[in-house]
Amino acid sequence: MKQLSQIYLVMLLITTLSGCTTLGYYSQAVSGHLSLMMSTQPVSELINAPSTPPALKHRLTVANEARQFADHRLALPVGDAFSDYAELGRPWVVVNLVAAPEFSLQAHRWCYPVVGCQAYRGYYELEKARNEQQSFIDDGYDTFIGSVTAYSTLGWFDDPLHTGFTSLSENRMVALMFHELAHRVVYISDDTAFNESFATAVELEGLRLWLEAEGDELGFRRALARLHQRNQTLALVEDASGQLDALYKQQDTLPKAELRHRKAQIFQALQADYQALSEDWDQPGPFGDNPTGLNNANLALFSQYNQYVPAFRQLLREQNGDFSAFYEAVEALAERSQEVRQHTLSQLGQRFHENL
Repeated sequence: MKQLSQIYLVMLLITTLSGCTTLGYYSQAVSGHLSLMMSTQPVSELINAPSTPPALKHRLTVANEARQFADHRLALPVGDAFSDYAELGRPWVVVNLVAAPEFSLQAHRWCYPVVGCQAYRGYYELEKARNEQQSFIDDGYDTFIGSVTAYSTLGWFDDPLHTGFTSLSENRMVALMFHELAHRVVYISDDTAFNESFATAVELEGLRLWLEAEGDELGFRRALARLHQRNQTLALVEDASGQLDALYKQQDTLPKAELRHRKAQIFQALQADYQALSEDWDQPGPFGDNPTGLNNANLALFSQYNQYVPAFRQLLREQNGDFSAFYEAVEALAERSQEVRQHTLSQLGQRFHENL
């Protein structure tokens, strides 16, 4: 009954919040997570059950091995996470709505108990996300809705495996498990770049060690290629964002029609540059094969997720690959002001070289 008691605790917390929209949102969040938890079965039982499809049985066996690896080799706080499995019938667990004003790259922020403010809002039902999206569109915002393969409850619950994980390739499933477990180590309210870059660094370094143990050199090269693609895309996004920022500062002097025309030109150029860049990639990039409809909302969130990955990888190197010492260093850094964190991570990133 541990999961249920924790959910009831969250329900008591949200009943202190006011406003129909707020209560409606948290009601779907609690009921969605409760439905997920109530639909789980123990992984060990599914592995041993003759009725379990062989492909799923193999994925769950690998996931069990990855849990043990995360515990023993990566010193991650695994607990009972990923010891149960839920069949969702789809490859995503929630969808996230992101919204940004027509002439701004500052995403709308929603604030939540415990986790603080974030530039997105998650929904278990696509239709509810679309309903709120329409209200932002009506107010002139740029928006997008993206599917989320998995999420972490930061150790508040024993997060289960589900089809969001098992629908991935074996190596990407393992990497995602390491990523979500890393969020249990440290989480800073209102600093998505720190949180996600740290988890991505743990994901990448954990996958490297996992694949070394498996003797799979090609798998890690593909993981590095995906990271390189994200970094190349990030450079394009940062360039376009600089142009858009300069344009949006002219809101008081340029007519809206002119602002919209120039904005469209910048996004068209970004799309063309991305397509040219991705022609030689042998796996899909961050924006897919042929992105259309890129807008402020896409750019507002993208750059936050990877900018400090080299810095955290360098910090792990400076702890001689000792993950426990690395986590202590990260926790100490998390206690500093955001200005100090950013300065320290910038210096660490400058010292990182992939092949050293």
